[in-house]
Amino acid sequence: MACVSATCRFRGANPLPIVAVDEPLFRRLPCFVIATVDKFASLPWVGASGVLLGGADRFDQTGFYGAANPGVGQRLQTPLAPPDLVIQDELHLISGPLGTMAGLYEAAIDSLATREVDGHRIRPKILASTATVRRASDQIRALFGRDGVEVFPPPGPDRRDSFFAQTRRLDQQPGRLYLGVSAQGHSLKKLLLRTYLALLGAAQKAWLDEGGARSTNNPADPYMTLVGYFNSLRELGGSRRIVEDEVASRVADYSRQKRQNEEHGSFADRDIAREVSELTSRESTNKVADTKRRLALAFIDKEHVDVALATNMISVGLDITRLGLMVVLGQPKAAAEYIQATSRVGRDRDKPGLVVTLLNVHRPRDRSHFERFEAFHSAFYRSVEATSVTPFTPRALDRALPAIVVALGRHAFGALTPPRGALGAADQRATLARIADVLVERARAHRSMEPAEEQRLEAIVRARVGDLLDSWAKVAQRQKATASRLVYQPHEVGAEGPHLLFDPLDPELAKLDRDARKFRIPRSLRDVEPPVNLWVKTLEGVEIETAVEE
Repeated sequence: MACVSATCRFRGANPLPIVAVDEPLFRRLPCFVIATVDKFASLPWVGASGVLLGGADRFDQTGFYGAANPGVGQRLQTPLAPPDLVIQDELHLISGPLGTMAGLYEAAIDSLATREVDGHRIRPKILASTATVRRASDQIRALFGRDGVEVFPPPGPDRRDSFFAQTRRLDQQPGRLYLGVSAQGHSLKKLLLRTYLALLGAAQKAWLDEGGARSTNNPADPYMTLVGYFNSLRELGGSRRIVEDEVASRVADYSRQKRQNEEHGSFADRDIAREVSELTSRESTNKVADTKRRLALAFIDKEHVDVALATNMISVGLDITRLGLMVVLGQPKAAAEYIQATSRVGRDRDKPGLVVTLLNVHRPRDRSHFERFEAFHSAFYRSVEATSVTPFTPRALDRALPAIVVALGRHAFGALTPPRGALGAADQRATLARIADVLVERARAHRSMEPAEEQRLEAIVRARVGDLLDSWAKVAQRQKATASRLVYQPHEVGAEGPHLLFDPLDPELAKLDRDARKFRIPRSLRDVEPPVNLWVKTLEGVEIETAVEE
Protein backbone atom coordinates (compact mmCIF):
# COMPACT_ATOMS: atom_id res chain seq x y z
CA MET A 1 0.00 0.00 0.00
CA ALA A 2 1.35 3.40 -0.88
CA CYS A 3 0.61 6.48 1.19
CA VAL A 4 1.12 9.90 -0.36
CA SER A 5 1.33 12.93 1.89
CA ALA A 6 0.05 16.07 0.24
CA THR A 7 -1.36 19.40 1.41
CA CYS A 8 -4.83 19.36 -0.05
CA ARG A 9 -8.04 17.46 -0.67
CA PHE A 10 -9.40 16.63 -4.11
CA ARG A 11 -12.85 15.72 -5.29
CA GLY A 12 -12.98 12.12 -6.47
CA ALA A 13 -9.68 11.17 -4.84
CA ASN A 14 -11.27 9.75 -1.65
CA PRO A 15 -8.66 10.93 0.88
CA LEU A 16 -9.34 11.34 4.58
CA PRO A 17 -11.89 14.15 4.95
CA ILE A 18 -10.95 17.65 6.06
CA VAL A 19 -13.83 19.82 7.17
CA ALA A 20 -12.23 23.26 6.74
CA VAL A 21 -12.29 24.98 3.37
CA ASP A 22 -10.28 28.10 4.14
CA GLU A 23 -7.29 28.20 1.77
CA PRO A 24 -4.58 29.21 4.29
CA LEU A 25 -5.85 26.56 6.71
CA PHE A 26 -5.68 23.92 4.01
CA ARG A 27 -2.05 24.80 3.46
CA ARG A 28 -1.28 24.18 7.13
CA LEU A 29 -3.18 20.92 7.51
CA PRO A 30 -1.66 17.74 6.07
CA CYS A 31 -3.79 15.39 4.03
CA PHE A 32 -2.91 11.72 3.71
CA VAL A 33 -4.01 10.06 0.51
CA ILE A 34 -3.90 6.29 0.87
CA ALA A 35 -4.00 4.14 -2.24
CA THR A 36 -2.94 0.66 -3.19
CA VAL A 37 -0.37 0.17 -5.92
CA ASP A 38 -3.18 -1.25 -8.03
CA LYS A 39 -4.79 2.21 -8.15
CA PHE A 40 -1.92 3.44 -10.33
CA ALA A 41 -3.85 1.95 -13.22
CA SER A 42 -6.41 4.77 -12.98
CA LEU A 43 -3.94 7.43 -14.17
CA PRO A 44 -4.71 7.15 -17.91
CA TRP A 45 -8.42 6.48 -17.31
CA VAL A 46 -9.36 9.21 -14.79
CA GLY A 47 -8.38 12.84 -15.30
CA ALA A 48 -8.84 13.84 -11.65
CA SER A 49 -6.37 11.20 -10.42
CA GLY A 50 -3.35 13.16 -11.62
CA VAL A 51 -4.20 16.12 -9.39
CA LEU A 52 -2.98 14.08 -6.43
CA LEU A 53 0.49 14.50 -7.90
CA GLY A 54 0.27 18.31 -7.92
CA GLY A 55 -1.13 21.07 -10.09
CA ALA A 56 -4.44 21.94 -8.43
CA ASP A 57 -4.99 25.64 -9.16
CA ARG A 58 -8.66 26.16 -8.15
CA PHE A 59 -10.87 25.36 -5.17
CA ASP A 60 -14.37 25.73 -3.80
CA GLN A 61 -16.39 24.47 -0.84
CA THR A 62 -16.16 20.84 -1.94
CA GLY A 63 -12.50 20.47 -2.87
CA PHE A 64 -9.62 21.43 -5.13
CA TYR A 65 -9.50 21.17 -8.93
CA GLY A 66 -6.95 20.96 -11.70
CA ALA A 67 -6.93 20.80 -15.48
CA ALA A 68 -9.41 17.91 -15.53
CA ASN A 69 -12.17 20.31 -14.40
CA PRO A 70 -11.64 23.56 -16.36
CA GLY A 71 -13.54 26.59 -15.12
CA VAL A 72 -14.61 25.11 -11.79
CA GLY A 73 -13.86 26.94 -8.52
CA GLN A 74 -11.87 30.03 -7.52
CA ARG A 75 -8.29 30.37 -8.67
CA LEU A 76 -5.48 29.92 -6.16
CA GLN A 77 -2.63 32.43 -6.02
CA THR A 78 -0.15 29.57 -6.41
CA PRO A 79 -0.91 26.05 -7.65
CA LEU A 80 -0.52 23.39 -5.02
CA ALA A 81 2.80 21.57 -5.02
CA PRO A 82 3.25 17.83 -5.66
CA PRO A 83 3.65 15.49 -2.68
CA ASP A 84 6.91 15.75 -0.77
CA LEU A 85 6.81 12.29 0.75
CA VAL A 86 5.77 8.84 -0.48
CA ILE A 87 5.55 6.00 2.04
CA GLN A 88 5.65 2.56 0.43
CA ASP A 89 4.53 -0.21 2.72
CA GLU A 90 5.30 -3.91 2.11
CA LEU A 91 8.09 -3.18 -0.37
CA HIS A 92 9.07 -6.86 -0.45
CA LEU A 93 5.74 -7.67 -2.11
CA ILE A 94 6.27 -5.23 -4.99
CA SER A 95 8.26 -7.74 -7.01
CA GLY A 96 7.77 -10.22 -9.82
CA PRO A 97 5.07 -9.34 -12.38
CA LEU A 98 3.39 -6.83 -10.04
CA GLY A 99 6.70 -5.08 -9.35
CA THR A 100 7.52 -5.00 -13.05
CA MET A 101 4.23 -3.28 -13.86
CA ALA A 102 4.55 -0.95 -10.87
CA GLY A 103 8.07 0.04 -11.98
CA LEU A 104 6.73 1.41 -15.27
CA TYR A 105 3.85 3.24 -13.61
CA GLU A 106 6.31 4.68 -11.09
CA ALA A 107 8.16 6.26 -14.01
CA ALA A 108 5.04 8.29 -14.82
CA ILE A 109 4.32 9.10 -11.17
CA ASP A 110 7.87 10.24 -10.50
CA SER A 111 7.87 12.49 -13.56
CA LEU A 112 4.51 14.07 -12.68
CA ALA A 113 5.48 14.60 -9.02
CA THR A 114 8.87 16.19 -9.82
CA ARG A 115 9.06 19.99 -9.74
CA GLU A 116 11.78 22.47 -10.58
CA VAL A 117 12.77 25.19 -8.11
CA ASP A 118 15.59 27.64 -8.91
CA GLY A 119 16.95 25.31 -11.55
CA HIS A 120 16.95 22.27 -9.24
CA ARG A 121 14.78 19.21 -9.76
CA ILE A 122 12.97 18.26 -6.54
CA ARG A 123 11.60 14.73 -6.36
CA PRO A 124 9.48 13.27 -3.54
CA LYS A 125 11.35 11.51 -0.77
CA ILE A 126 10.46 7.83 -0.55
CA LEU A 127 10.25 5.84 2.68
CA ALA A 128 9.78 2.12 2.17
CA SER A 129 9.25 -0.54 4.81
CA THR A 130 10.34 -4.06 4.01
CA ALA A 131 10.52 -7.32 5.93
CA THR A 132 12.07 -10.01 3.77
CA VAL A 133 14.15 -8.68 0.91
CA ARG A 134 17.71 -9.01 -0.32
CA ARG A 135 19.50 -6.61 -2.63
CA ALA A 136 16.94 -3.95 -1.76
CA SER A 137 19.03 -1.30 -3.50
CA ASP A 138 18.57 -3.08 -6.85
CA GLN A 139 14.84 -3.43 -6.33
CA ILE A 140 14.51 0.24 -5.35
CA ARG A 141 16.51 1.30 -8.37
CA ALA A 142 14.24 -0.68 -10.72
CA LEU A 143 11.06 0.53 -9.01
CA PHE A 144 11.83 4.16 -8.20
CA GLY A 145 14.91 5.02 -10.23
CA ARG A 146 16.85 5.99 -7.09
CA ASP A 147 20.49 5.11 -6.42
CA GLY A 148 20.85 6.44 -2.88
CA VAL A 149 19.41 4.01 -0.32
CA GLU A 150 19.76 4.45 3.43
CA VAL A 151 18.73 1.78 5.95
CA PHE A 152 16.79 2.94 8.99
CA PRO A 153 17.32 2.23 11.77
CA PRO A 154 21.02 1.89 10.98
CA PRO A 155 22.90 -1.18 12.23
CA GLY A 156 24.03 -0.80 15.82
CA PRO A 157 26.51 -2.55 18.07
CA ASP A 158 23.94 -5.21 18.99
CA ARG A 159 21.85 -6.66 16.16
CA ARG A 160 19.34 -7.96 18.71
CA ASP A 161 18.46 -4.46 19.93
CA SER A 162 17.89 -1.68 17.39
CA PHE A 163 16.08 0.62 19.87
CA PHE A 164 12.87 0.20 17.82
CA ALA A 165 12.80 -3.60 18.05
CA GLN A 166 14.32 -6.10 20.42
CA THR A 167 14.93 -9.80 19.91
CA ARG A 168 13.83 -11.81 22.92
CA ARG A 169 15.22 -15.21 23.89
CA LEU A 170 12.88 -18.18 23.96
CA ASP A 171 13.28 -18.48 27.72
CA GLN A 172 11.91 -14.94 28.04
CA GLN A 173 9.01 -15.25 25.61
CA PRO A 174 7.78 -18.31 23.68
CA GLY A 175 8.28 -18.12 19.93
CA ARG A 176 6.71 -19.76 16.89
CA LEU A 177 7.45 -23.50 16.73
CA TYR A 178 8.20 -25.11 13.36
CA LEU A 179 7.83 -28.87 12.98
CA GLY A 180 8.87 -30.79 9.87
CA VAL A 181 7.08 -34.05 9.06
CA SER A 182 8.02 -36.52 6.35
CA ALA A 183 7.01 -40.15 5.81
CA GLN A 184 9.13 -42.46 3.70
CA GLY A 185 7.01 -44.71 1.50
CA HIS A 186 3.75 -42.82 2.04
CA SER A 187 2.05 -40.29 -0.22
CA LEU A 188 1.86 -36.64 0.75
CA LYS A 189 -1.96 -36.79 0.79
CA LYS A 190 -1.93 -39.62 3.31
CA LEU A 191 0.51 -37.63 5.41
CA LEU A 192 -1.82 -34.62 5.23
CA LEU A 193 -4.80 -36.75 6.33
CA ARG A 194 -3.00 -38.17 9.36
CA THR A 195 -1.59 -34.78 10.36
CA TYR A 196 -4.94 -32.99 10.14
CA LEU A 197 -6.61 -35.74 12.19
CA ALA A 198 -3.94 -35.64 14.89
CA LEU A 199 -3.93 -31.85 15.20
CA LEU A 200 -7.71 -31.46 15.21
CA GLY A 201 -8.19 -34.29 17.71
CA ALA A 202 -5.38 -33.12 20.00
CA ALA A 203 -6.64 -29.53 19.97
CA GLN A 204 -10.12 -30.74 20.98
CA LYS A 205 -8.64 -32.76 23.84
CA ALA A 206 -6.62 -29.76 25.08
CA TRP A 207 -9.65 -27.50 24.80
CA LEU A 208 -11.79 -29.85 26.88
CA ASP A 209 -9.03 -30.35 29.47
CA GLU A 210 -8.84 -26.56 29.94
CA GLY A 211 -12.55 -26.25 30.71
CA GLY A 212 -14.08 -26.24 27.23
CA ALA A 213 -16.86 -23.71 26.71
CA ARG A 214 -16.91 -22.91 30.45
CA SER A 215 -13.50 -21.25 30.17
CA THR A 216 -13.93 -17.68 28.92
CA ASN A 217 -10.29 -17.45 27.86
CA ASN A 218 -9.44 -21.03 26.94
CA PRO A 219 -5.68 -21.23 26.17
CA ALA A 220 -6.34 -23.90 23.52
CA ASP A 221 -8.62 -21.61 21.47
CA PRO A 222 -5.89 -20.41 19.00
CA TYR A 223 -5.29 -24.03 17.97
CA MET A 224 -8.94 -24.92 17.38
CA THR A 225 -8.79 -23.40 13.87
CA LEU A 226 -6.40 -25.13 11.49
CA VAL A 227 -5.11 -23.05 8.56
CA GLY A 228 -3.86 -25.17 5.67
CA TYR A 229 -1.40 -23.48 3.32
CA PHE A 230 -0.88 -24.72 -0.26
CA ASN A 231 1.51 -23.70 -3.00
CA SER A 232 -1.06 -24.04 -5.80
CA LEU A 233 -4.79 -24.21 -6.36
CA ARG A 234 -4.35 -27.68 -7.82
CA GLU A 235 -2.91 -29.06 -4.58
CA LEU A 236 -5.53 -27.21 -2.54
CA GLY A 237 -8.41 -28.58 -4.61
CA GLY A 238 -7.31 -32.19 -4.16
CA SER A 239 -6.75 -31.72 -0.44
CA ARG A 240 -10.09 -30.02 0.11
CA ARG A 241 -11.92 -33.19 -0.87
CA ILE A 242 -9.84 -35.16 1.67
CA VAL A 243 -10.68 -32.67 4.43
CA GLU A 244 -14.40 -32.53 3.66
CA ASP A 245 -14.74 -36.29 3.37
CA GLU A 246 -12.17 -38.37 5.24
CA VAL A 247 -11.00 -35.87 7.85
CA ALA A 248 -14.54 -34.80 8.78
CA SER A 249 -15.69 -38.45 9.05
CA ARG A 250 -12.75 -39.92 10.95
CA VAL A 251 -12.09 -37.09 13.44
CA ALA A 252 -15.59 -37.62 14.86
CA ASP A 253 -14.41 -40.97 16.25
CA TYR A 254 -10.72 -40.28 16.74
CA SER A 255 -10.58 -40.68 20.52
CA ARG A 256 -10.11 -44.44 19.97
CA GLN A 257 -6.61 -43.76 18.62
CA LYS A 258 -4.33 -44.57 21.55
CA ARG A 259 -0.77 -45.62 22.08
CA GLN A 260 -0.07 -49.04 23.48
CA ASN A 261 -0.98 -49.25 27.18
CA GLU A 262 -2.34 -45.66 27.08
CA GLU A 263 -5.52 -45.36 29.13
CA HIS A 264 -7.04 -42.01 28.16
CA GLY A 265 -5.33 -41.15 24.88
CA SER A 266 -4.19 -37.85 23.41
CA PHE A 267 -7.22 -37.17 21.20
CA ALA A 268 -10.89 -36.34 21.59
CA ASP A 269 -13.82 -36.83 19.23
CA ARG A 270 -14.72 -33.73 17.29
CA ASP A 271 -17.44 -32.63 14.88
CA ILE A 272 -16.16 -30.25 12.21
CA ALA A 273 -18.05 -28.48 9.45
CA ARG A 274 -18.22 -30.44 6.22
CA GLU A 275 -17.83 -27.28 4.16
CA VAL A 276 -14.27 -25.98 4.36
CA SER A 277 -13.58 -22.23 4.21
CA GLU A 278 -11.18 -20.95 1.56
CA LEU A 279 -8.91 -17.94 1.22
CA THR A 280 -8.08 -18.17 -2.48
CA SER A 281 -8.53 -16.25 -5.70
CA ARG A 282 -11.39 -18.51 -6.77
CA GLU A 283 -13.60 -17.19 -3.97
CA SER A 284 -15.48 -13.89 -4.31
CA THR A 285 -14.23 -10.83 -2.47
CA ASN A 286 -17.28 -10.79 -0.20
CA LYS A 287 -16.82 -14.44 0.72
CA VAL A 288 -13.12 -13.95 1.48
CA ALA A 289 -13.97 -10.98 3.70
CA ASP A 290 -16.59 -13.02 5.54
CA THR A 291 -14.09 -15.88 6.05
CA LYS A 292 -11.57 -13.46 7.55
CA ARG A 293 -14.26 -12.17 9.90
CA ARG A 294 -15.15 -15.67 11.03
CA LEU A 295 -11.51 -16.64 11.56
CA ALA A 296 -11.30 -14.04 14.32
CA LEU A 297 -14.23 -15.59 16.20
CA ALA A 298 -13.56 -17.80 19.22
CA PHE A 299 -14.32 -21.51 19.03
CA ILE A 300 -17.39 -21.11 21.26
CA ASP A 301 -19.00 -18.88 18.61
CA LYS A 302 -21.45 -20.70 16.31
CA GLU A 303 -19.82 -19.16 13.22
CA HIS A 304 -16.31 -20.34 14.08
CA VAL A 305 -14.05 -21.89 11.44
CA ASP A 306 -12.64 -25.37 11.99
CA VAL A 307 -10.47 -25.63 8.87
CA ALA A 308 -9.48 -22.89 6.42
CA LEU A 309 -7.49 -23.67 3.28
CA ALA A 310 -5.43 -20.91 1.71
CA THR A 311 -2.88 -20.05 -0.95
CA ASN A 312 -0.42 -17.17 -0.98
CA MET A 313 -3.36 -14.77 -0.66
CA ILE A 314 -2.74 -14.85 3.10
CA SER A 315 0.93 -13.87 2.79
CA VAL A 316 -0.12 -10.27 3.39
CA GLY A 317 -3.19 -8.63 4.86
CA LEU A 318 -4.25 -11.47 7.19
CA ASP A 319 -3.67 -9.88 10.59
CA ILE A 320 -5.78 -12.07 12.88
CA THR A 321 -4.14 -12.34 16.26
CA ARG A 322 -6.20 -15.35 17.32
CA LEU A 323 -4.77 -17.86 14.82
CA GLY A 324 -2.16 -20.23 16.20
CA LEU A 325 -2.02 -23.35 13.99
CA MET A 326 -0.91 -23.82 10.36
CA VAL A 327 -0.07 -26.83 8.21
CA VAL A 328 2.06 -26.16 5.11
CA LEU A 329 1.86 -28.77 2.35
CA GLY A 330 5.26 -28.86 0.63
CA GLN A 331 8.06 -26.33 0.91
CA PRO A 332 7.09 -23.08 -0.87
CA LYS A 333 9.30 -22.12 -3.79
CA ALA A 334 10.43 -18.85 -2.20
CA ALA A 335 11.78 -18.46 1.32
CA ALA A 336 10.17 -15.01 1.57
CA GLU A 337 6.78 -16.54 0.79
CA TYR A 338 7.32 -19.21 3.45
CA ILE A 339 8.25 -16.63 6.07
CA GLN A 340 5.37 -14.32 5.20
CA ALA A 341 2.75 -17.08 5.14
CA THR A 342 3.77 -18.82 8.36
CA SER A 343 4.01 -15.53 10.23
CA ARG A 344 0.20 -15.25 9.96
CA VAL A 345 -0.10 -17.54 13.00
CA GLY A 346 1.27 -17.02 16.49
CA ARG A 347 0.89 -13.25 16.42
CA ASP A 348 -0.30 -13.18 20.04
CA ARG A 349 2.79 -12.89 22.23
CA ASP A 350 1.16 -14.95 24.97
CA LYS A 351 -0.05 -17.76 22.65
CA PRO A 352 2.79 -19.01 20.45
CA GLY A 353 2.09 -20.44 17.02
CA LEU A 354 2.66 -23.96 15.74
CA VAL A 355 3.62 -24.46 12.07
CA VAL A 356 3.74 -28.04 10.75
CA THR A 357 5.45 -28.39 7.37
CA LEU A 358 4.71 -31.59 5.43
CA LEU A 359 7.60 -32.49 3.15
CA ASN A 360 7.79 -35.03 0.35
CA VAL A 361 11.07 -36.95 0.49
CA HIS A 362 10.70 -37.84 -3.19
CA ARG A 363 11.07 -34.18 -4.15
CA PRO A 364 14.74 -33.13 -4.02
CA ARG A 365 13.98 -29.65 -2.70
CA ASP A 366 11.63 -30.91 0.02
CA ARG A 367 14.13 -33.58 1.04
CA SER A 368 16.91 -31.00 1.27
CA HIS A 369 14.81 -28.79 3.55
CA PHE A 370 13.82 -31.76 5.71
CA GLU A 371 17.42 -32.92 6.16
CA ARG A 372 18.55 -29.50 7.34
CA PHE A 373 15.25 -28.38 8.86
CA GLU A 374 16.62 -27.02 12.12
CA ALA A 375 19.58 -25.24 10.52
CA PHE A 376 17.33 -23.62 7.90
CA HIS A 377 14.77 -22.36 10.41
CA SER A 378 17.33 -21.03 12.85
CA ALA A 379 18.38 -18.45 10.25
CA PHE A 380 15.92 -18.61 7.37
CA TYR A 381 16.15 -14.86 6.70
CA ARG A 382 19.56 -15.60 5.17
CA SER A 383 17.84 -17.72 2.53
CA VAL A 384 15.54 -14.99 1.24
CA GLU A 385 15.97 -14.72 -2.52
CA ALA A 386 16.66 -11.46 -4.30
CA THR A 387 13.51 -9.96 -5.81
CA SER A 388 13.04 -9.58 -9.54
CA VAL A 389 11.74 -6.31 -11.00
CA THR A 390 12.22 -5.88 -14.77
CA PRO A 391 10.10 -2.93 -15.95
CA PHE A 392 11.75 -2.39 -19.35
CA THR A 393 11.64 -5.92 -20.71
CA PRO A 394 9.81 -6.37 -24.05
CA ARG A 395 6.80 -8.15 -22.52
CA ALA A 396 6.42 -5.48 -19.82
CA LEU A 397 6.51 -2.74 -22.44
CA ASP A 398 3.86 -4.60 -24.43
CA ARG A 399 1.48 -4.55 -21.48
CA ALA A 400 2.13 -1.23 -19.80
CA LEU A 401 3.76 1.22 -22.21
CA PRO A 402 0.50 2.47 -23.81
CA ALA A 403 -0.87 3.24 -20.34
CA ILE A 404 2.29 5.11 -19.32
CA VAL A 405 2.39 7.17 -22.52
CA VAL A 406 -1.26 8.19 -22.18
CA ALA A 407 -0.87 8.91 -18.44
CA LEU A 408 2.11 11.19 -19.02
CA GLY A 409 0.46 12.90 -21.98
CA ARG A 410 -2.80 13.43 -20.19
CA HIS A 411 -1.46 14.75 -16.89
CA ALA A 412 1.70 16.58 -17.97
CA PHE A 413 -0.08 18.73 -20.56
CA GLY A 414 -3.13 20.63 -19.29
CA ALA A 415 -4.88 20.82 -22.66
CA LEU A 416 -5.04 17.01 -22.82
CA THR A 417 -6.26 16.44 -19.24
CA PRO A 418 -10.09 16.93 -19.49
CA PRO A 419 -12.25 13.94 -20.42
CA ARG A 420 -12.51 15.26 -24.00
CA GLY A 421 -8.84 16.21 -24.17
CA ALA A 422 -7.68 13.15 -26.14
CA LEU A 423 -8.43 15.04 -29.36
CA GLY A 424 -5.63 17.52 -28.52
CA ALA A 425 -2.92 15.02 -29.48
CA ALA A 426 -3.48 15.96 -33.13
CA ASP A 427 -2.17 19.49 -32.50
CA GLN A 428 0.43 18.71 -29.81
CA ARG A 429 2.32 15.81 -31.34
CA ALA A 430 5.61 17.73 -31.31
CA THR A 431 5.16 18.70 -27.65
CA LEU A 432 4.32 15.14 -26.66
CA ALA A 433 7.72 14.02 -27.95
CA ARG A 434 9.12 14.96 -24.54
CA ILE A 435 7.48 11.82 -23.13
CA ALA A 436 10.08 9.74 -24.95
CA ASP A 437 12.88 11.70 -23.22
CA VAL A 438 11.31 11.04 -19.79
CA LEU A 439 11.04 7.29 -20.33
CA VAL A 440 14.46 6.97 -21.96
CA GLU A 441 16.03 8.67 -18.94
CA ARG A 442 14.18 6.31 -16.62
CA ALA A 443 15.22 3.26 -18.68
CA ARG A 444 18.88 4.27 -18.37
CA ALA A 445 18.58 4.65 -14.61
CA HIS A 446 16.62 1.50 -13.76
CA ARG A 447 19.71 -0.78 -13.63
CA SER A 448 23.40 -0.96 -14.48
CA MET A 449 24.05 -1.70 -18.16
CA GLU A 450 26.90 -1.83 -20.60
CA PRO A 451 27.02 1.14 -23.01
CA ALA A 452 25.95 -0.99 -25.98
CA GLU A 453 22.98 -2.43 -24.10
CA GLU A 454 22.00 1.00 -22.86
CA GLN A 455 22.01 2.41 -26.40
CA ARG A 456 19.95 -0.52 -27.65
CA LEU A 457 17.36 -0.09 -24.88
CA GLU A 458 17.21 3.66 -25.50
CA ALA A 459 16.53 3.07 -29.20
CA ILE A 460 13.78 0.53 -28.44
CA VAL A 461 12.01 2.76 -25.90
CA ARG A 462 12.25 5.87 -28.08
CA ALA A 463 10.94 4.02 -31.14
CA ARG A 464 8.03 2.41 -29.28
CA VAL A 465 6.99 5.63 -27.56
CA GLY A 466 7.20 7.50 -30.85
CA ASP A 467 5.05 4.87 -32.56
CA LEU A 468 2.38 5.12 -29.86
CA LEU A 469 2.35 8.93 -30.04
CA ASP A 470 2.06 8.79 -33.83
CA SER A 471 -0.89 6.42 -33.57
CA TRP A 472 -2.56 8.61 -30.95
CA ALA A 473 -2.13 11.64 -33.19
CA LYS A 474 -3.52 9.75 -36.21
CA VAL A 475 -6.61 8.62 -34.32
CA ALA A 476 -7.15 12.16 -33.03
CA GLN A 477 -6.60 13.70 -36.48
CA ARG A 478 -9.04 11.29 -38.06
CA GLN A 479 -11.72 12.19 -35.53
CA LYS A 480 -10.96 15.89 -35.85
CA ALA A 481 -11.33 15.74 -39.63
CA THR A 482 -14.92 14.58 -39.25
CA ALA A 483 -15.70 17.27 -36.64
CA SER A 484 -16.13 14.47 -34.14
CA ARG A 485 -15.02 14.03 -30.55
CA LEU A 486 -12.39 11.80 -28.96
CA VAL A 487 -12.66 11.09 -25.24
CA TYR A 488 -10.45 8.88 -23.11
CA GLN A 489 -13.24 6.67 -21.83
CA PRO A 490 -17.04 6.89 -21.87
CA HIS A 491 -17.53 6.64 -18.10
CA GLU A 492 -16.23 10.07 -17.07
CA VAL A 493 -18.67 12.94 -16.62
CA GLY A 494 -19.11 14.80 -19.88
CA ALA A 495 -17.27 12.16 -21.92
CA GLU A 496 -19.59 11.20 -24.76
CA GLY A 497 -18.42 10.02 -28.14
CA PRO A 498 -15.69 7.75 -29.56
CA HIS A 499 -13.04 6.84 -26.98
CA LEU A 500 -9.29 6.24 -27.17
CA LEU A 501 -8.81 3.68 -24.38
CA PHE A 502 -10.08 0.11 -24.39
CA ASP A 503 -9.96 -2.75 -21.93
CA PRO A 504 -7.53 -5.48 -23.07
CA LEU A 505 -10.40 -7.92 -23.72
CA ASP A 506 -12.90 -5.45 -25.19
CA PRO A 507 -14.67 -7.18 -28.13
CA GLU A 508 -14.80 -3.84 -29.99
CA LEU A 509 -11.02 -4.03 -30.54
CA ALA A 510 -11.48 -6.47 -33.42
CA LYS A 511 -13.41 -3.78 -35.37
CA LEU A 512 -10.70 -1.11 -35.04
CA ASP A 513 -7.76 -0.30 -37.26
CA ARG A 514 -4.13 -0.97 -36.34
CA ASP A 515 -3.53 2.44 -34.74
CA ALA A 516 -6.61 2.37 -32.51
CA ARG A 517 -5.94 -1.21 -31.33
CA LYS A 518 -2.67 -0.15 -29.69
CA PHE A 519 -4.43 1.53 -26.80
CA ARG A 520 -5.39 -1.58 -24.87
CA ILE A 521 -4.88 -0.42 -21.31
CA PRO A 522 -5.49 -2.44 -18.11
CA ARG A 523 -7.67 -1.12 -15.34
CA SER A 524 -5.69 -3.13 -12.80
CA LEU A 525 -2.01 -4.00 -12.40
CA ARG A 526 -3.10 -7.55 -11.55
CA ASP A 527 -4.89 -8.33 -14.81
CA VAL A 528 -4.13 -11.86 -16.00
CA GLU A 529 -4.44 -13.66 -19.29
CA PRO A 530 -7.98 -14.46 -20.41
CA PRO A 531 -9.60 -17.83 -19.60
CA VAL A 532 -9.68 -20.48 -22.30
CA ASN A 533 -12.64 -22.73 -23.10
CA LEU A 534 -11.89 -26.44 -23.24
CA TRP A 535 -14.42 -28.77 -24.87
CA VAL A 536 -14.22 -32.43 -23.85
CA LYS A 537 -16.23 -35.02 -25.76
CA THR A 538 -17.25 -38.20 -23.97
CA LEU A 539 -17.39 -41.58 -25.65
CA GLU A 540 -21.14 -41.16 -26.09
CA GLY A 541 -20.56 -37.96 -28.02
CA VAL A 542 -21.97 -35.68 -25.33
CA GLU A 543 -20.19 -32.34 -25.43
CA ILE A 544 -19.17 -30.79 -22.11
CA GLU A 545 -17.91 -27.22 -21.82
CA THR A 546 -15.44 -26.45 -19.10
CA ALA A 547 -13.75 -23.11 -18.34
CA VAL A 548 -10.05 -23.45 -17.62
CA GLU A 549 -8.06 -20.43 -16.44
CA GLU A 550 -4.47 -20.14 -17.65
